[in-house]
Amino acid sequence: MSEDEQTRRWKLKLLLDESYEWPCEYLFKFIVPIEELPHIVIILNGFHIVEKPSAGGKYISVSAKKVLASSEEVLKIYESVKVIKGIISL
Repeated sequence: MSEDEQTRRWKLKLLLDESYEWPCEYLFKFIVPIEELPHIVIILNGFHIVEKPSAGGKYISVSAKKVLASSEEVLKIYESVKVIKGIISL
């Protein structure tokens, strides 16, 4: 992990810890190409997932929520999904 990535991760962790009281339900929102949907569903196994396809049908919006114990768990999910081609984290 580069120094820039470490700085961004540290800032996000601070923001999460200031904004949430752990454990709590955390909501992730992603936009993925439709063909990548199976990959994100595997990563988000155990989450309550709501999917909404785009009007053109090329992308799908994925909202996923689950009670997480810490900001570290949130960061691990973001790190896991970043390998998905074309993913946008909101």
